[in-house]
This record gives sequence, structure tokens and C-alpha cells, in this order.
Amino acid sequence: MRQAAVRRKITEIQARVSAMREEIAVLDEQIDALDAEAEDLRVRAVVSETPLAVKEHSEASRHAHLAHRARTSAFEQLRNLELQRDALLEKISAEVA
Repeated sequence: MRQAAVRRKITEIQARVSAMREEIAVLDEQIDALDAEAEDLRVRAVVSETPLAVKEHSEASRHAHLAHRARTSAFEQLRNLELQRDALLEKISAEVA
């Protein structure tokens, strides 16, 4: 791959890395809120012992779990992008040296 094309690809990947980091930060904030809500609803379900409270807790826990899975997936995508970027940087370094 020509050096200009490699540099362009690195720039594209870096933009995606930045976007993924922002997405992970947003997910972290959402996870904090969802975990807190799930915990509140868990306590309410234990205290009230009503089917509705148990259902609300179950749904909140499910949403929190899905947010955690989304964050894990985003983190894996970020890691793959960083590996791609690093490999391209090594390629450019090898060509320059």
C-alpha cells in the first residue's frame, strides 16, 4: 500500500477510535444510571414483594445488562481499531527506516 494511502487509512481509523471513545464514555454514564435504577428497583421489589415491583426490577436489570454488553462490544471494537492503527503505524515506520 502506498504511504499516502496508509496515512489516509490511519487518519480514518483514528477518527473512528475517537468516536468509539466518545461512545464508550456515553455508555459508561448510561450504565451508571441504569445500574442505580436497577438497584433502587431491586430494593423496592424486596420491600414491597409485589409482582409489579419484581417485574420493574427485572426490566431495569435487563436494560442495565444490555448496556453492559453494548459497552463490552464497543470496547472490543475500539481495541480492534487500535490494533489496526498500530499495525499501519508500524508499516509506515518500517518503510521510513
